[in-house]
Amino acid sequence: METEGQFSPSTVEAARERYDAVGPTAQVVVREVAKAMGLDPEEYDRRVTSEVVETARDVIFAESLAVTVGSRTEFEEWRAGTDHEVTVVGSEHVDNVVWHAPAFADEGVAATFQDERDAAVGTLRRQAFGRLYREVV
Repeated sequence: METEGQFSPSTVEAARERYDAVGPTAQVVVREVAKAMGLDPEEYDRRVTSEVVETARDVIFAESLAVTVGSRTEFEEWRAGTDHEVTVVGSEHVDNVVWHAPAFADEGVAATFQDERDAAVGTLRRQAFGRLYREVV
């Protein structure tokens, strides 16, 4: 069992602070990508909306979340010892699970996988953001 990522907020306030902190980074990333695409100033103003920057912010926040990756047995042992209600996506017939359950929440999310660890981690982070963080940040 191992942890991938560095951010696991213990409070809603910590999650909000982190989300606020990645806002300027999201703006810079979007601006630099637009420059790399060769957008002129008029096209930039037309295509780069607040929704585009917000999407970049959501992704940067989600990609920093600490997730636990382990075997199904390790996940089930963790699950038996937690009070979190856990939503699991994926098949029950595979060997590995990635999960995230912030201390401030009473729920968590998990995604199962057999071989595609990176894909499962990405899926789980998007699920975590949508289910656990979107409403609090």
